[in-house]
Amino acid sequence: MLKAQKLTLAVLIQATLLSPAFASEQSESKGFVEDAKASILFRNGFISRNRTEGRTDLESWGQAAIGKFDSGFTQGIVGVGVGAVGDVAFKIGANKDSGNQMLHLNGKDDVWARGGANIKARISNTTVRYGTQFLELPVLSSNDARLLPEYYTGTLVTSHEIKNLELTYGQFTKDQYSNQVNTDGNHLKRADVWGAQYKFTDNLKASYFGSDLKDSLERHYADVNYKYPIAADSSLTFDLSGYHTKYDSQIYNSLSFPTGDANTSKTNNIWAFSTTYNKGNHTGMLAYQQSSGNVGYDYNIAADGGGTIWLPNSYLSDFNGNGEKSLQAQYSYNFAGLGIPGLTWTTAYVYGWNIHVDGVTSGAKEHEFFNQVKYTVQSGFAKNLSFKVRNSTYHSSYDYSAPNGDFGKGYLGTTNEWRVYVEYPLNLF
Repeated sequence: MLKAQKLTLAVLIQATLLSPAFASEQSESKGFVEDAKASILFRNGFISRNRTEGRTDLESWGQAAIGKFDSGFTQGIVGVGVGAVGDVAFKIGANKDSGNQMLHLNGKDDVWARGGANIKARISNTTVRYGTQFLELPVLSSNDARLLPEYYTGTLVTSHEIKNLELTYGQFTKDQYSNQVNTDGNHLKRADVWGAQYKFTDNLKASYFGSDLKDSLERHYADVNYKYPIAADSSLTFDLSGYHTKYDSQIYNSLSFPTGDANTSKTNNIWAFSTTYNKGNHTGMLAYQQSSGNVGYDYNIAADGGGTIWLPNSYLSDFNGNGEKSLQAQYSYNFAGLGIPGLTWTTAYVYGWNIHVDGVTSGAKEHEFFNQVKYTVQSGFAKNLSFKVRNSTYHSSYDYSAPNGDFGKGYLGTTNEWRVYVEYPLNLF
């Protein structure tokens, strides 16, 4: 693992020293103030989970304002700049038993606020940023599916010195989840990440990313994506992606999962292949996903990011159990074809089988029916205001949701979930 980190750093340094054959990002800088941007995202979020088998229903509702400021870079060979992120939120309503990571302290606090700053420097096409930031890396991806986002604190280096190639390296020491005020609420010891993305042609691209979270896990991700144009308004896209994860035994000392024993090291391999057909306003997808090893693909358990599952069969359930195989059929329609631009609908059905539950069964099953409708205002004073409603009807076999009759050690269980989000982005400058 240390060799991979050193190799990534060496490639980044050498790429920075190369004379690029195209204009550099830094040479095009207009200035610290001239390129500055600031915005506020107003988000109203509601989650309701109706659960069976005598389990308590969960419900949360809140309002948030999420601010972001990013200066430009000063001009010259080395440009410098600053940035900041911050948010404030308050709960709405009673929020009964809201143990769904939507609100701070599960809804016990009425109002809470967070924030952080970062500094950045750029030379040629290589940027270094240190401080509080939102991450979108396949192996360390911030959650943004709740009221507030997840933030990491550390250093991220991104380089575009070689045409069509993006290199990434980062080291982070704090993780603040969506419902936490403590800047290191998840007690991250250290996370090293590295990766490369390369565009071979306009239609073929591939990527690899790795991460090493001290005393927790080691993870690798790879993806190959190819788009085959059929006609002017239609195409076929093939995507193959997957993770290999090795979990340290100590992160299971106090945890017990239905897919693996505590106090032992774990290994998981999960991959997926999807085929997507698009024609005009219609899009259809078929996806097959398979997990193997001696544990399921567990994520967001060791400060490794609430969004770290870049796989197709992921809605309310991630279909990531030990040994699980799953198949998805998805259809999306853009109502611009009927004269209603900004309105989209997505429906999907996912069926999973062959789930191993230690000491119980090797044939547990689950399935989910998903629907989402989203509308974004296209013009006028409310332009970009969006409304999103999604519903998941989920069911799993009893031996998966309550192994040995214990729902506390099971996965999800039969659930009918509604999520409603209203968002309005306001660009200040």
